[in-house]
Amino acid sequence: MPIPVTNDTQRFYKTTRLLVVGLIAFIIYTGSDHLPIVQLCLCVVSTLLAVWPALSWIKNQPYQLPAFETFMLTSISAYILPLATNHVGLELYETAVVTKAALGVVLFQLCALFAFFQFQAIARREPFWTDPLFTRDISSWLPTGLWINLLYVLSSRFLIEIPGDIDSILRAVFFGINTACTFLLGRSWGEGKLRANLKISVGLALLIQAILLMASLYLITALSGFLVFMLAYVSGGRKIPIVTLALVFIVLSVMHNGKSAMRAKYWDIDAPIQIELSHLPDFYAEWFENGLTPALENEDEATNRLLLERTSLIHMLCLVIDHQETGLPFLNGITYGHILPQLVPRIFWPDKPTGQISKKTLSIYYGLQDEHAAKSTSIAFGQLAEAYANFGFFGLGLLGIFFGWANKLIATWTKSSPLISNGGFIMILLMAWSLQIELPMSSWIASFYQASLCVLGIPFILRRISG
Repeated sequence: MPIPVTNDTQRFYKTTRLLVVGLIAFIIYTGSDHLPIVQLCLCVVSTLLAVWPALSWIKNQPYQLPAFETFMLTSISAYILPLATNHVGLELYETAVVTKAALGVVLFQLCALFAFFQFQAIARREPFWTDPLFTRDISSWLPTGLWINLLYVLSSRFLIEIPGDIDSILRAVFFGINTACTFLLGRSWGEGKLRANLKISVGLALLIQAILLMASLYLITALSGFLVFMLAYVSGGRKIPIVTLALVFIVLSVMHNGKSAMRAKYWDIDAPIQIELSHLPDFYAEWFENGLTPALENEDEATNRLLLERTSLIHMLCLVIDHQETGLPFLNGITYGHILPQLVPRIFWPDKPTGQISKKTLSIYYGLQDEHAAKSTSIAFGQLAEAYANFGFFGLGLLGIFFGWANKLIATWTKSSPLISNGGFIMILLMAWSLQIELPMSSWIASFYQASLCVLGIPFILRRISG
């Protein structure tokens, strides 16, 4: 349902516009000393295309949750800023390849925007979409979902060895529960409706969860939960917590500085180090020490390139384009063929391919890993690189149309849905999954499907038991 536009909304809109102007100024200032004029212009155009839906939503707020708008914003951190700031991985490619990658991002954005704003649908008003899932206030129970997920993270990472295929299902289920609870609590906090004792419980659960997750040396894993909370807080309170974001930025910057040295030590191919729960205080002390005094000159170039293969989406798009330029054939939909099999429960198909099958296919096809290495580690290609690997620029256009159409369809269907309803929960999950841009489509759809079944199924079971 549309949200009334208030004075707070107007102030939020003006603040966001100023931030956008500052971002574009930063991109021009940073990129002007090394980018060709064509690439610099593409960075600016891509930034405008990324922020336009968010600005439109803030000004008009036609529906509750900006899932598509959040998805479009992710292109700034994944593709635009790495190009503008001269990401070290891009030096491996010719100017023409990098320009094609930037053009591909713009093509994807244009197709997504066209589909989203041109496609029309009708709001669903059936009970499934509009009936509240609970007849009484459940806010005091929501932190329990965070603590349950925290127990899963603690057990799976430090206490119990869970088989990979089972763990992938549990991870999607608990991540879905955690996402729904995190968002609802963040929304209540932003609206000023969360009691002080619940704020302490929520803050503590989120902090401990981040500490446990970052022990894997993947900052994005912990950051995604924080982003979901911030998106909920901002959409509910119509204000940006500048001080909190600044403090988190400083901490993450220090950890990012020390991340390479930590990975070089703990991800050693010959002798990887397993982190134990009791080692976490010393582990984080070492991490912050490396972050405050980064010894970048001593890092091995091969290690840097391995890290880039794991973290840079613009780098991976350039990699795919470069290989296709040298004559490697397109995959013609091979990785998309993995989508439907992933929706089949493993209980009905014990030999079902692993959920990482698309990542393995891409990493082996482009020579980044062999069969043995692909079993133990995975490389994030991103959905744009996967689309280009299958169908080239045509694939990027189709992907943009699909995401624009799907987001518009769900946003319109759930327009009349309360937050705590089937429709509201679907939108919350869609908003959270819009941040998972590093996943191939088979993993993205399968994990979203599993989390949706769980998040919608639990209230259904509880109502049946209580009824």
